Amino acid sequence: MIIKVITSNPGKVKEYKEALSSFGIDIEHLRIPYDEIQTSELTEVVRNGMDQIKAKGVTDFIIDDSGIFIDALNGFPGVFSAYVQKTIGNRGILVLMNNEDNRKANFQCCIGCNLKGKDIIVLGRCDGSVLENEKGNEGFGYDPIFSHDGKRSLAEIPMKEKNMISHRGNAVKLLMNEIKKII
Repeated sequence: MIIKVITSNPGKVKEYKEALSSFGIDIEHLRIPYDEIQTSELTEVVRNGMDQIKAKGVTDFIIDDSGIFIDALNGFPGVFSAYVQKTIGNRGILVLMNNEDNRKANFQCCIGCNLKGKDIIVLGRCDGSVLENEKGNEGFGYDPIFSHDGKRSLAEIPMKEKNMISHRGNAVKLLMNEIKKII
Protein backbone atom coordinates (compact mmCIF):
# COMPACT_ATOMS: atom_id res chain seq x y z
CA MET A 1 0.00 0.00 0.00
CA ILE A 2 1.19 3.52 -0.80
CA ILE A 3 0.10 6.58 1.17
CA LYS A 4 1.00 10.11 0.13
CA VAL A 5 2.67 12.17 2.85
CA ILE A 6 1.93 15.84 2.26
CA THR A 7 4.47 18.11 3.88
CA SER A 8 7.24 20.56 3.09
CA ASN A 9 9.29 19.22 6.02
CA PRO A 10 11.91 16.63 4.95
CA GLY A 11 12.38 15.59 8.59
CA LYS A 12 8.75 14.48 8.78
CA VAL A 13 9.11 12.53 5.52
CA LYS A 14 12.10 10.66 6.96
CA GLU A 15 10.24 9.84 10.17
CA TYR A 16 7.13 8.65 8.34
CA LYS A 17 9.17 6.51 5.98
CA GLU A 18 10.89 4.81 8.93
CA ALA A 19 7.71 4.39 11.00
CA LEU A 20 5.33 3.23 8.27
CA SER A 21 7.74 0.84 6.55
CA SER A 22 7.50 -1.47 9.57
CA PHE A 23 3.77 -1.77 8.78
CA GLY A 24 4.43 -2.55 5.10
CA ILE A 25 3.34 0.90 3.92
CA ASP A 26 5.35 2.81 1.35
CA ILE A 27 5.10 6.55 1.17
CA GLU A 28 5.07 9.02 -1.66
CA HIS A 29 6.17 12.53 -0.69
CA LEU A 30 4.02 15.33 -2.09
CA ARG A 31 4.24 19.06 -1.58
CA ILE A 32 0.74 20.43 -1.93
CA PRO A 33 0.20 23.86 -0.43
CA TYR A 34 -2.78 24.44 1.81
CA ASP A 35 -3.65 27.17 4.27
CA GLU A 36 -3.24 26.45 7.96
CA ILE A 37 -6.02 28.17 9.84
CA GLN A 38 -5.20 30.03 13.04
CA THR A 39 -6.83 28.21 15.93
CA SER A 40 -5.86 26.80 19.30
CA GLU A 41 -6.47 23.16 18.35
CA LEU A 42 -4.21 20.94 16.23
CA THR A 43 -7.22 18.83 15.22
CA GLU A 44 -8.98 21.85 13.71
CA VAL A 45 -5.88 22.76 11.68
CA VAL A 46 -5.61 19.19 10.37
CA ARG A 47 -9.33 18.79 9.60
CA ASN A 48 -9.34 22.05 7.63
CA GLY A 49 -6.16 21.07 5.76
CA MET A 50 -7.64 17.69 4.85
CA ASP A 51 -10.75 19.35 3.43
CA GLN A 52 -8.60 21.64 1.28
CA ILE A 53 -6.51 18.75 -0.04
CA LYS A 54 -9.53 16.57 -0.81
CA ALA A 55 -11.07 19.53 -2.67
CA LYS A 56 -8.02 19.36 -4.98
CA GLY A 57 -8.90 15.75 -5.82
CA VAL A 58 -6.15 14.11 -3.75
CA THR A 59 -6.94 10.88 -1.89
CA ASP A 60 -5.06 8.34 0.22
CA PHE A 61 -2.87 10.84 2.04
CA ILE A 62 -1.49 11.88 5.41
CA ILE A 63 -0.96 15.38 6.77
CA ASP A 64 -0.03 16.37 10.27
CA ASP A 65 0.36 19.34 12.52
CA SER A 66 2.61 19.19 15.53
CA GLY A 67 3.53 21.46 18.36
CA ILE A 68 5.41 21.77 21.59
CA PHE A 69 3.27 22.94 24.50
CA ILE A 70 5.30 24.41 27.36
CA ASP A 71 3.60 24.60 30.77
CA ALA A 72 5.48 27.69 32.04
CA LEU A 73 4.51 29.56 28.85
CA ASN A 74 0.80 28.62 29.17
CA GLY A 75 1.06 26.10 26.33
CA PHE A 76 3.00 28.42 24.01
CA PRO A 77 4.07 27.96 21.25
CA GLY A 78 1.52 25.15 20.72
CA VAL A 79 -0.17 25.41 17.32
CA PHE A 80 2.20 28.27 16.46
CA SER A 81 5.29 26.07 16.86
CA ALA A 82 6.34 26.14 13.20
CA TYR A 83 6.13 29.93 13.06
CA VAL A 84 7.99 30.32 16.36
CA GLN A 85 10.67 27.89 15.15
CA LYS A 86 11.16 30.00 11.99
CA THR A 87 11.26 33.31 13.85
CA ILE A 88 13.00 32.85 17.22
CA GLY A 89 14.05 29.19 17.01
CA ASN A 90 15.26 27.03 19.85
CA ARG A 91 17.51 29.76 21.20
CA GLY A 92 14.54 32.11 21.53
CA ILE A 93 12.56 29.48 23.44
CA LEU A 94 15.54 28.93 25.73
CA VAL A 95 15.70 32.68 26.38
CA LEU A 96 11.98 32.68 27.26
CA MET A 97 12.65 29.77 29.63
CA ASN A 98 15.70 31.38 31.23
CA ASN A 99 15.53 31.09 35.05
CA GLU A 100 12.26 29.12 34.81
CA ASP A 101 12.02 26.22 37.27
CA ASN A 102 8.94 24.59 35.71
CA ARG A 103 10.34 23.09 32.50
CA LYS A 104 7.49 20.61 31.87
CA ALA A 105 6.31 20.40 28.29
CA ASN A 106 4.72 18.01 25.87
CA PHE A 107 4.90 17.43 22.16
CA GLN A 108 1.64 16.72 20.35
CA CYS A 109 1.13 15.42 16.82
CA CYS A 110 -2.24 15.35 15.10
CA ILE A 111 -2.30 13.12 12.02
CA GLY A 112 -5.07 13.33 9.47
CA CYS A 113 -5.33 10.44 7.03
CA ASN A 114 -7.67 9.98 4.11
CA LEU A 115 -7.73 6.34 3.04
CA LYS A 116 -10.22 4.58 0.79
CA GLY A 117 -12.66 7.48 1.16
CA LYS A 118 -12.57 7.49 4.96
CA ASP A 119 -11.03 10.17 7.17
CA ILE A 120 -9.04 9.33 10.29
CA ILE A 121 -7.75 11.88 12.79
CA VAL A 122 -5.56 10.84 15.73
CA LEU A 123 -3.58 12.75 18.34
CA GLY A 124 -0.30 11.43 19.79
CA ARG A 125 1.57 12.91 22.70
CA CYS A 126 4.99 12.72 24.35
CA ASP A 127 5.49 14.25 27.80
CA GLY A 128 8.82 15.60 28.93
CA SER A 129 10.68 18.82 29.60
CA VAL A 130 12.55 21.67 27.96
CA LEU A 131 16.30 21.35 28.46
CA GLU A 132 18.51 24.26 29.44
CA ASN A 133 20.69 23.94 26.28
CA GLU A 134 20.48 22.41 22.84
CA LYS A 135 21.87 18.87 22.68
CA GLY A 136 22.30 16.44 19.78
CA ASN A 137 22.43 16.48 16.00
CA GLU A 138 19.57 14.21 14.98
CA GLY A 139 15.95 15.12 14.38
CA PHE A 140 14.71 18.59 13.57
CA GLY A 141 12.82 21.52 15.04
CA TYR A 142 12.57 21.44 18.81
CA ASP A 143 14.20 18.00 19.17
CA PRO A 144 17.51 19.44 20.53
CA ILE A 145 15.75 21.18 23.45
CA PHE A 146 13.13 18.56 24.40
CA SER A 147 13.75 15.51 26.56
CA HIS A 148 11.26 12.75 27.24
CA ASP A 149 13.38 11.16 29.98
CA GLY A 150 15.26 14.11 31.50
CA LYS A 151 18.54 12.70 30.24
CA ARG A 152 18.69 12.86 26.45
CA SER A 153 17.18 15.26 23.95
CA LEU A 154 15.13 13.80 21.11
CA ALA A 155 18.03 14.94 18.88
CA GLU A 156 20.33 12.49 20.70
CA ILE A 157 18.13 9.45 20.13
CA PRO A 158 18.40 7.23 17.03
CA MET A 159 15.31 7.59 14.82
CA LYS A 160 14.10 4.04 15.37
CA GLU A 161 14.05 4.61 19.15
CA LYS A 162 12.60 8.11 18.75
CA ASN A 163 9.71 6.74 16.67
CA MET A 164 8.84 4.40 19.53
CA ILE A 165 8.35 7.21 22.09
CA SER A 166 7.79 10.48 20.22
CA HIS A 167 4.53 12.34 19.70
CA ARG A 168 4.57 11.43 16.01
CA GLY A 169 5.50 7.81 16.78
CA ASN A 170 2.61 7.55 19.23
CA ALA A 171 0.25 9.12 16.70
CA VAL A 172 1.42 6.66 14.01
CA LYS A 173 0.60 3.73 16.33
CA LEU A 174 -2.91 5.12 16.85
CA LEU A 175 -3.23 5.71 13.09
CA MET A 176 -2.20 2.13 12.29
CA ASN A 177 -4.87 0.78 14.68
CA GLU A 178 -7.47 2.77 12.71
CA ILE A 179 -6.04 1.83 9.29
CA LYS A 180 -6.27 -1.87 10.19
CA LYS A 181 -10.03 -1.41 10.57
CA ILE A 182 -10.26 -0.10 6.98
CA ILE A 183 -7.99 -2.45 5.03
